[in-house]
Amino acid sequence: MPNYILLTGSTGLLGRYLLRDLLLAGKNVAIIARPTKKETVAERIESFLQPWEAELGAPLPRPVCFEGDICQEFLGLDEISRQWIAGHCDSMLHSAAALKFHEENDGEPWRTNVEGTRNALQLCRDAGIRKMHYVSTAYVCGTRSERIMEDDLDLGQSFRNDYERSKLEAETMVRKDSDLEQVTVYRPAVIAGDSKTGYTNTYHGLFMYLQIMCILARNTEPDSEGVRQTPMQLDTTGDEPRNVIPVDWTSAVISHLLTTPESHGRTFHLVPQTCMTARQMVEAGYTYYNSAGVEFVGRSEDRSEEGLERDFYENSTMYRSYEDSDPEFDTTNVQKFAGHLPCPEIDEPMLHRFMKYGEDDRWGKRRQKPTTVPVDVSSHLMQLIEAVDRRSGKSIEAKLTLGLDVRGPGGGQWSVKLSDSGLVAIEQGLSSSCKTTLVFASSEFLATASKRKQSAFEVMGRKLSQEEHRLATAILLPSSTTDRPGQPTPKVAADIA
Repeated sequence: MPNYILLTGSTGLLGRYLLRDLLLAGKNVAIIARPTKKETVAERIESFLQPWEAELGAPLPRPVCFEGDICQEFLGLDEISRQWIAGHCDSMLHSAAALKFHEENDGEPWRTNVEGTRNALQLCRDAGIRKMHYVSTAYVCGTRSERIMEDDLDLGQSFRNDYERSKLEAETMVRKDSDLEQVTVYRPAVIAGDSKTGYTNTYHGLFMYLQIMCILARNTEPDSEGVRQTPMQLDTTGDEPRNVIPVDWTSAVISHLLTTPESHGRTFHLVPQTCMTARQMVEAGYTYYNSAGVEFVGRSEDRSEEGLERDFYENSTMYRSYEDSDPEFDTTNVQKFAGHLPCPEIDEPMLHRFMKYGEDDRWGKRRQKPTTVPVDVSSHLMQLIEAVDRRSGKSIEAKLTLGLDVRGPGGGQWSVKLSDSGLVAIEQGLSSSCKTTLVFASSEFLATASKRKQSAFEVMGRKLSQEEHRLATAILLPSSTTDRPGQPTPKVAADIA
C-alpha cells in the first residue's frame, strides 16, 4: 500500500512547519517545490531542516523531493515522477498559495490559488490519489458579519479582495471534485510568527504593522525623558478583535488532525480562542520601543491624515478593509478533535519576540548563510548501484527489499533490493514491500561506510542484530566496490562477511 503524503507549499512559512511536524509525527513525506537560481529543491529543504535539527538535538528524516511548478500541468512533473507518486502516495496536503490581495500582471493570486489547485487535482486523478487535505482560509467567508460556521462556504457573500475570492473558488473546486473520496479542509485565520522564537520568513499581515511601528519609532529621536513621541490618531477604537494565530500552533493542529483518521472529511476553523487587538499591539510597541503618543479616535470620514498618520496609512492600505471588524468563527470540530491543543494567546511577550526577530532579521533583508551538506548519501548509493550494474550486466532477481532511512543533512529514504549475492537495485523512497527499515544518522552512515575495518555497524547509536548486520553489509560494503578514497575495499567486505 502507498505510504507517503504529497505536500505542496513546503517552502512557505506554514509549509515548512508542516513538513517538520509531519516528519516528527513519523509520516513519510514527498514534496513538490521549485528550485531557485542558487539552490536545488533538496538544498532549499536543508536550509530550514538543519536549524530545526540544531534546536531538537536530533536528526530529522528527509522527504522525497521532486522539482516541479504548481502553475504547470501535473505540477510540472515528468512521467517518471508521476509514476513514483502513483505507487507511493495515498494522500495530498495542498498548502501552496499566493497571498496577493489584488490581481497583478502575472495573474496572481488566481494563477496559483485557482489554476494551481486545478493542476493539483489533475495530478491526484493521474496518480490515483483519493484523499485531499486542503489548506484554505477562514476568510472565504468574505465580508459576512454573523457567526461563521465550519460547514459554511458559498452563501452569496461579497469579498474584500481577489485573494478571498480565489480561495473560495479553489475550495469549492476541491469539494466538487468527484474523483476524490475524502476532502479535509483547514481554514486558518491570519498566520503570524512562531510563538516561542518569533520566527517568520514573510512580512505580511501582523508583521507588516510591526515593521511600520519599528520604522516610525526608530526614526524618532527620544525626548528629554528618553521616550520616543509618535503622535498619531488612528481611526479605530483599538479594541476590535483580530483573528491572528501563531504559525507553530497552526501547523501542530493541522498535523495532529491529519494524523487522526477519525477527524478526516471535516472542515476546521483554525482561529484563536482569545483575539488580539490593535491596542495590545500598540501598547507592546510602547514598552518595546519606549514610545508613546498613539490615540484611537474611531472612524471619521472628514478627518485628514497628516505626518506620521499619513505614513502609517500609506504603508498599510491593503489591510484597511480588515480594520473595522473580524467575524466570530465556530470551532466545534477543532474543539472536538484538537481541543487539547489550545491556541497560545498573542500577548505582549510574544509580540516582543516578533518585534525582536523582525529587527534581527532586518525585516527579511538579512543575508542568509549558504546551506552546506557535509555528506551526500545519495551520491554514495548511486556509486554502489553503478558498480553493481557494471559487474552483473544483466537483471538479477531480488529476494528481499530493505528500507533505508538516513536522517540528517544529505540523507533520504530508499528501498534497497537484495539477492543472495548482495545488492541488486536502489530505488527512491520506502516501498511498502520493505520487510525491515534501517534508520541511520547521515554522519554515522558514511562514517561507517568508509571505515577500513569494522566488526559491527551501529544504527542511531544501537548495535545491529545479526540479520540487520548482514543487510547493512550488503548495502555499505558490497564485494564489487573498487578501492577509492573514502570507499571500502573488497578485502574489507570479506573481512566483515
